[in-house]
Amino acid sequence: MSLILVACVFSTFAMTGLIWLIQLVNYPLMSFVPDDKFVDYEAAHCRNITPLVLPLMTCELLTSGWLCFVPITAVRAELISGGVLTVLLWVSTFLIQVPLHTRLATRFIRKDWRRLVNSNWIRTWLWSARSILMAWVVWQLVSQAVE
Repeated sequence: MSLILVACVFSTFAMTGLIWLIQLVNYPLMSFVPDDKFVDYEAAHCRNITPLVLPLMTCELLTSGWLCFVPITAVRAELISGGVLTVLLWVSTFLIQVPLHTRLATRFIRKDWRRLVNSNWIRTWLWSARSILMAWVVWQLVSQAVE
């Protein structure tokens, strides 16, 4: 397996685990933050999570893109499908979740917080689908190598 594929699989699995943690733990815990403290909490959340998330997402985007344009023939369709899922993740992140985080870091509006939690399910399911797809890619390649 290529180093690019290993980096892609790693970043996808890491982001899948992280997004489930955020969806099931971090975002629900935000409901316990008092309204008058929420802006500070949200700003700290964004400041602390970005250095973890952004390199992983960037690695996934670059490696996924590479694998779409220089695909491994045996799993070409799967890698292109994975690339499409990656683009959808970036679109959701930067058109939906980032603007909501930005607003919440300046003014707490409960409706925006609910939108953030609910819309994050888009990314949670997309990353889960990517993980399943990348596990299938690895399985296919390992199976072929064994034959």
